[in-house]
Amino acid sequence: MDYGKILRVNLSTGEVEKEEIAEELVRKFIGGLGFAAYYLYKEVPKNADPLDEENKILIAPGALTGFGIPTASKTAMAFKSPLTGAFGRSMAGAPLGVELRKAGYSMLIVEGKSRKPVIIRIENDKVGIESAENLWGLTTKETQKRLKEKYGKVSTAAIGPAGENLSRISGVDFEERQAARAGGGAVFGSKKLKGIAVKGTKNPEVANKGALLKLIAKWAKIIKDHPATKDDMNYGSGEFLRWMNLERGTFPTRNWQWGYFQSFYDNAKEGELLGIDPYYWVPKYRVGRNPCPNCTKPCSQVFGLKKYRPGEKVDGPEYETLYSLGSELQIDDPEAVAYLNLLCDEYGLDTISAGVTIGWAMEAYERGFLTKDDTDGLELKFGNVEAAAEALRKMVYREGKLGKLLADGSKMASEILGKGSDKFAIHVKGLELPAYDIRGIKGMALAIAVSYRGACHVTAGVYGTELTGKWWKFEGIDRLSAENKGFEVKTHEDLMQVYDATGICKFSRHMFFLEGIPELLKAVTGIQFHNSDLMIIGERIYNIARAFNVREGFSRKDDTLPWRITHEPIPKGKSAGSYVKPEELEHMLDEYYQARGWSKEGIPTKVKLISLDLEEIAEEIGVGH
Repeated sequence: MDYGKILRVNLSTGEVEKEEIAEELVRKFIGGLGFAAYYLYKEVPKNADPLDEENKILIAPGALTGFGIPTASKTAMAFKSPLTGAFGRSMAGAPLGVELRKAGYSMLIVEGKSRKPVIIRIENDKVGIESAENLWGLTTKETQKRLKEKYGKVSTAAIGPAGENLSRISGVDFEERQAARAGGGAVFGSKKLKGIAVKGTKNPEVANKGALLKLIAKWAKIIKDHPATKDDMNYGSGEFLRWMNLERGTFPTRNWQWGYFQSFYDNAKEGELLGIDPYYWVPKYRVGRNPCPNCTKPCSQVFGLKKYRPGEKVDGPEYETLYSLGSELQIDDPEAVAYLNLLCDEYGLDTISAGVTIGWAMEAYERGFLTKDDTDGLELKFGNVEAAAEALRKMVYREGKLGKLLADGSKMASEILGKGSDKFAIHVKGLELPAYDIRGIKGMALAIAVSYRGACHVTAGVYGTELTGKWWKFEGIDRLSAENKGFEVKTHEDLMQVYDATGICKFSRHMFFLEGIPELLKAVTGIQFHNSDLMIIGERIYNIARAFNVREGFSRKDDTLPWRITHEPIPKGKSAGSYVKPEELEHMLDEYYQARGWSKEGIPTKVKLISLDLEEIAEEIGVGH
């Protein structure tokens, strides 16, 4: 059975190598994030500078990506994060991942560092490194347009000026699918890698084509008929914004000073919809769809701009961006949010980190910690769209006092500014928080605190369970209680690693869960995985990522939460009065480490790592006997 090859491209030497993938690797890690995590731990040395040639970029399509399976579109990108110094991971529903698979590759490893701007071009067995000096300085969209003009029908990834200027909150654009979080764009930029262009024309081998075709038809129907598909298709990932805001009071607003964004509701007549609520803006502004490869429940909403840069389009804004460039900045104009979204995509900035960093700066300005001299004359107040857009541009080019202050995220900015501004810097391990006010979602608070890449909502994906109070066969889950969260979070994390290894979109996790994955993997790989096997593999992948962080000096001291989360209750709304007391976090950490089989300091034990068939890692970082 041909499981595809590992393709290595060394930008220092120009060497290209191809390696076979052994069946044992598939059995232990499945593919996707599993492959990337294992090789990142194995090949990036301890204390490597994230922006030096020792760091690597690993791009691995999920094991089920590229075979026509509904919603199996995801590709993993792993690297040592220049933002956190920890395990860096981004996922994208990337056409490039499908093309890699069709070109015969299950993982691309980029090594070394070029002296001049380059792109990597892949066409089946033909792989080369070519000059990108004429592309340096261009936006992501301009770069990808040029690549397609030159090479024809290719799938691409590219960085913008933010990555070129080594912004630690920059990402990589996979044709309007962003691998944005944790600073992967800066790793590209440090290697002078402007982009990648891939064309594949092969038919990847599958173990049982007939069985696979039947399963594709089966799961396409199940997903199409599922009640959740209708809402996702009509209103996108922001479909539950109103519910989060009004019914749960857990929609972070004004740099997390509030958990309820009330402005456009106050101005609405009874039954009227206004503002960034997708039920208002989707019918008014949507001009098309741009689904991920093989998606049968597309959440994509292509937004047509009318006021800002009229006639241009942006894919989004997604739920997270409606928060980070909307409520976080107290901006309730959906077109303004879409415009800021477009700028971030073109510059190659993570919308979450960029928005939350500007939110921190707006609060600092309104408190008097930043003056007009510090902001280069900008009136950096909440709700000021023009100031936010100019702040984004300055961040990207490290221009002026403000640009230099904000370019690398809120943690570094608050450390530079001082004045106690760290108390309202909303990050974990340096990565800014996503759109869930975890003061009113305590299991989610634990998941955010322990996530190996910093403040991440999809490493565990526990928000749905917490907010609805039920999951699978469990009911009565209390989001405002700190009790019994350890096993809940650990189980969700292990399951989500399986999704990132297979490439199945997490928006269909309530449909596939685990029952569909074994039969799909058997049809594609010929290997019979059972549900218990998959959960062990998920646990194995998670422990490798944690081990990477432990090797870099991370421990319990880093599994923490922002000061605002542990000291300031949500002031109003359905979760008013709720916050995560420091002693509650400590209690949840104790429960979680026990569920994981780690030490009280959050270090995987030798017994646990050996039980997961990770003997070499056990000898390097494991504790106990």
